[in-house]
Amino acid sequence: MKKIIVVLAILVTTVTFAQNKNAKASLEVDGVCMMCKERIEKAAIRTKGVKSAIWNVKTHELKLIFDERKTNLETISKKVASVGHDTKTIKATDEAYNSVHPCCKYRDKTVVDDHDN
Repeated sequence: MKKIIVVLAILVTTVTFAQNKNAKASLEVDGVCMMCKERIEKAAIRTKGVKSAIWNVKTHELKLIFDERKTNLETISKKVASVGHDTKTIKATDEAYNSVHPCCKYRDKTVVDDHDN
């Protein structure tokens, strides 16, 4: 009986802590144009463990496929913020934001309005 309980405990622990090597998730990332798209996707894909990163200019959704054993959403968000783009959880530093091209200043209402026209 003890052996069965031990085996079940190990099995439950293994299943609980198993991580997906093809996890799918999405993040909301601020940006306004195709230059932003390239910068955001490049930052995400250069994060160890990220297999796919596709950002939609209209919806601001970054769709990801990544290995949970190597990275997580917080790490990916930090990498994206480091190139100047805010996510819901992590805001880019002023220095990083100021490094983006003037047409990519998504915090500036006039720039955003120009891209909507």
